[in-house]
Amino acid sequence: MGWRSVLISQPAHLSYKNLALQIKQDQGQAQVMLEDIAAIVLDNLQITLSAQLLSACAQCNIAVITVDDTHLPNGVLHGFLPHSRALKVMQAQLGMSRPQQKRLWQTLIQQKIINQASALTALGQTTACHQLYTFARQVKSGDPDNYEAQAAQLYFKTLFGKGFQRRDESLVNAALNYSYSLVRSALARSLVAYGFLPAFGLQHHNEQNAFNLADDLIEPYRPHIDYWVIQALADIDPQTSDLTTAIKAQLVNFLHQDLPRIENNQPQGKSTLLALVEASVISLSQTINQQAEQPPGLVLPGAIEL
Repeated sequence: MGWRSVLISQPAHLSYKNLALQIKQDQGQAQVMLEDIAAIVLDNLQITLSAQLLSACAQCNIAVITVDDTHLPNGVLHGFLPHSRALKVMQAQLGMSRPQQKRLWQTLIQQKIINQASALTALGQTTACHQLYTFARQVKSGDPDNYEAQAAQLYFKTLFGKGFQRRDESLVNAALNYSYSLVRSALARSLVAYGFLPAFGLQHHNEQNAFNLADDLIEPYRPHIDYWVIQALADIDPQTSDLTTAIKAQLVNFLHQDLPRIENNQPQGKSTLLALVEASVISLSQTINQQAEQPPGLVLPGAIEL
């Protein structure tokens, strides 16, 4: 599995030669072996690249991420059915019962809320933590009481202030959106690599969304992303700064940070985010092949450690 993420933020021509990504820019040339790469972020609209390189990236299961004119990720190229048992995984995925899907969603949301509480604790904002832990304990199969939304409302107001709105145009929201998109792309890459149909989600069912399942799995990762964004912006005035190339490079680096890892609510050490994403997808594949009465055994990011 690749371990590097390559951010291209200046005009460049990208090609493939000798099993490597070839980067040609006005400043000079460079190359990176494809076997080392997990993702390539094309963060400039004046980048050109060859079809041969795209094919090689798909063959190596490298996520190629594009951005829109606001520099937010808007697309991802990944390999097509690279898993040797794709049909078996797809059949198991499509054969999941609704109760099994609801229990998996319960697991994801409980861990998300626990991670939100731990993020607040790590940032010294402990006033809302008790309520968040209470919400986590009360989440039922399928979260019919929508504790996810209740927790999010409390969490974001505590984290960023009562006036904060996720839809506002601000540096914080731009950094969050950028980082969420990167992790979502990593999840989509792994889901396809292991034979899933990512359009078919557990709880997300948007007909225009090709990655509903990635949007399900990202939920417990979000508090870790929030915490990383706050660290990245710690010395920056959010009122006067834009999402610069330097900030984006730091956010991309999150893909290689160590996160606590849990399985069946038990700590299992730490893994880089990319390795943890792959473990989450593998555990999902194993879980959906279990009998319906067996509890989910997902590998997920654990609570943020102080």
